[in-house]
Amino acid sequence: MAKQPNRKARPATARPSAAAGDDTTVTALALEPAPLSPEMAAYFAKCEEKLGFVPNVLTAYAFDMAKLAAFVAMYNDLMLAPSGLSKLEREMIAVAVSAQNRCYYCLVAHGAAVRQLAGDPVLGELMAMNYRAARLSARERAMLDFAVKLTAEPWLVEEDDRAALRRAGFSDRDIWDIAAVAGFFNMTNRVAAATDMRPNSVYHAQAR
Repeated sequence: MAKQPNRKARPATARPSAAAGDDTTVTALALEPAPLSPEMAAYFAKCEEKLGFVPNVLTAYAFDMAKLAAFVAMYNDLMLAPSGLSKLEREMIAVAVSAQNRCYYCLVAHGAAVRQLAGDPVLGELMAMNYRAARLSARERAMLDFAVKLTAEPWLVEEDDRAALRRAGFSDRDIWDIAAVAGFFNMTNRVAAATDMRPNSVYHAQAR
């Protein structure tokens, strides 16, 4: 029988924070978990093996196997598949967009990813607080300025913005990928805000 998800997340190695209530209730919605499909059961087991825990966002989506599978497929394609953007650059976009949207879940989870991939805890903190204060390359700054503008004022994006990315060394395919990652996290930020989605508390201590 497939392993059943549980809205009560396990604390992994970190102690839950009483203030945040993380690792207690993943979302504010009372959605009954569905039986995991064989594919998703295998994916959850892989997360347990590689990470030591199942990210709460997966548990949150596990009331509907179609939505869970679609989320996993899109996330893996955007964040892990071959791209002209490095994995760190994609995580930096996730954090800059999430900071603009003040998304608690994604700032915690993807802030940890930036710290790990960069090997730089300070960069991770700066990205979560204000990427403009970080000592970024011209390429990184152009990328994040575009992603944040697309988040905050998408109707103002025009050819000059794309030209600035090209001058920074991005191809047209790279521009598509920047936009796709930014668009994905704008969606996930809003779902997380709507449901009061809570990150695994283990993220707080990672790569410090």
